[in-house]
Amino acid sequence: MIIIPARLASSRFPQKVLADIGGVPMVVRTAQRVAHLGRVVVAADDELIISTCRAHGVEAMLTSTTHKSGTDRINECANILKVDDDELIINVQADEPFIEADVVEKLIKRLEELKQKGEEFIMASCYNSINSESAQDANLVKVVLDDQDNAIYFSRSPIPYNRSGEAQYFGHIGIYGFSKKSLKEFCDLNDAPIEDIEKLEQLRAIYHQKKISMVKVTSTGFGIDTEEDLKRAVEIFL
Repeated sequence: MIIIPARLASSRFPQKVLADIGGVPMVVRTAQRVAHLGRVVVAADDELIISTCRAHGVEAMLTSTTHKSGTDRINECANILKVDDDELIINVQADEPFIEADVVEKLIKRLEELKQKGEEFIMASCYNSINSESAQDANLVKVVLDDQDNAIYFSRSPIPYNRSGEAQYFGHIGIYGFSKKSLKEFCDLNDAPIEDIEKLEQLRAIYHQKKISMVKVTSTGFGIDTEEDLKRAVEIFL
């Protein structure tokens, strides 16, 4: 199943998830992009998001206002829904109205492979190749991989440092997948210092020596992080 965490308050962009994109609220448009892939539930912290989603035929559930991260929010939602431990859960960000279905499908395929291999901790995400100019953008998270396509580190800085002049940069696409059991395990881990420094919750897993399997995809979608991103999104739907 797919759970979309949605928080009304945002320090950088208040009520971002309800921003209008071509006549449809952002969180609803995101849900509609993946609706054909299975059950989709929006896990929200405010009744305004709940009522907006339901008015557009999107299932939504009220969760706590105190969660530190979207992953904690989807964990609460999965607990309320009594999701089985071995069920796969995809975390699609509410500010990804251009997420491609094939990206989600590739992530699901990787999760199923990990499950079939009997991995105890199942967590995966996606990345694509980006150019050196894009790597300078602090809103675009970069990832460095090992030889098994597991994440070594994520950063808002352009990593690796390009001393040789031959660096290849990979941009992290903020979509995650877990087994329900591993989702709970992740949320039970203690916060990591590097997580708070970079403001990247996925670093919690790496800090505690949990593998994040990364799937390379081709994507032209983009998240809405700023007012400029929203203007760009609106222009696409004109």
